[in-house]
Amino acid sequence: MDIQSLIVFCMEVAGTIAFAASGAMVGIRRGMDIFGICVLGVVTSVGGGMTRDIILGNVPGALIDPVYVVVALFTTLMVFSVFYFKRTLPRGRLGIFYERAMLVMDSIGLGIFTVVGVTTGIRYGYLDNTFLLTFLGTLTGVGGGLLRDMMAGVPPYIFVKHIYACASVAGAISCVYIYREFGQIPAMVIASLLVVLIRFLAAHYRWNLPRITLPSEK
Repeated sequence: MDIQSLIVFCMEVAGTIAFAASGAMVGIRRGMDIFGICVLGVVTSVGGGMTRDIILGNVPGALIDPVYVVVALFTTLMVFSVFYFKRTLPRGRLGIFYERAMLVMDSIGLGIFTVVGVTTGIRYGYLDNTFLLTFLGTLTGVGGGLLRDMMAGVPPYIFVKHIYACASVAGAISCVYIYREFGQIPAMVIASLLVVLIRFLAAHYRWNLPRITLPSEK
């Protein structure tokens, strides 16, 4: 494995861990048992990538090389174990720290999987198709979380909370153009950091897209 492949692999593992932890926490908050929590953790981590591979006409990579499924499952079990023995969700200052930690993990996962989606499309020969690459990147970034929320029976996060999918779109577009000028690693690093930065700014300043508030919602 060359240095470039190693960097990409490490980024994918980091994104898998981040998304698996966020999926596990949703399952815990919804009162699911250990099986349901594991399913959510794995789906959140690999669901977007599997959907992307199907669109590209390939057998999902997570089924051929299950290393990411194993990492997601291990991460999910670790999160479950912590709260199983603690018997309570974090509150007070610890709760604030938990919310910030989840924001960091979710943002890192979103950034990494967005650029992985773009580079996967490029690897299959679609470097000149900006729209397709942007779609693949965004789908890979938000697809797992969308499946997670649908399975957990909660409003999909990407539709109701902060600048989420839009951050993925911005990261995917920047990844495409940076890749064309400077290559894969600069594109992946810079674009993923851009996604994380947008997510942090959106959370800090409470940026949200316009919505219609009906009288009954006030």
